[in-house]
Amino acid sequence: MAAADDAHLLERLLKGEQQAYKELVTQYQSAMRAVAYAIVGQRHADEVVQDAWLSVVRSLAKFEGRSSLKTWLLTITANSAKGRYKQNRREVLLDDLPSPHGTIGDERFAAGDEHWLIAPFAWHQDTPEALLIENELRECLEHTLLSLSELQSSVLLLRERQGLELEEICNLLEISLSNVRVLLHRARLKVFATVEHFEETGEC
Repeated sequence: MAAADDAHLLERLLKGEQQAYKELVTQYQSAMRAVAYAIVGQRHADEVVQDAWLSVVRSLAKFEGRSSLKTWLLTITANSAKGRYKQNRREVLLDDLPSPHGTIGDERFAAGDEHWLIAPFAWHQDTPEALLIENELRECLEHTLLSLSELQSSVLLLRERQGLELEEICNLLEISLSNVRVLLHRARLKVFATVEHFEETGEC
């Protein structure tokens, strides 16, 4: 969301406009939950997000716009999670679980873990048959996401679905840049392995 959009939404929020609150929740709830999930796990993530929203409502008038509204919300969520559940910082293990269908080479991704170099062909088809396959593939991918570790899943979702920069993810989750890169790369490998296996066999 652009700074101007942030300012307009904030103005509406401060006026108490209920639709503005609905828009805020719709736009940022999933990102906030991903941050909470990474820090406290699935069991307490929803509670942390609820606490974070209470803090957001109480602190809206103090928001000075030094960061984007999204970054501010996610920072509040991270602080809520860290404050409520004191946990040891977690770093990815080098002997992390292997991909469910083997290891896919690094040539699938651009340098810096930014983009796919080779997108699966099935993603670009739009025939009825292809759309049916796409739905089945989506279910497979959701299953793969659930199989990832909490940190892997959260880093992947924050990067791919929410568009956060790697440095932002580092700051929110309090893990190193190299750790974020490893988590993201391994999560992507597992996702791509699922896609490739599906294309070869038609099954998850």
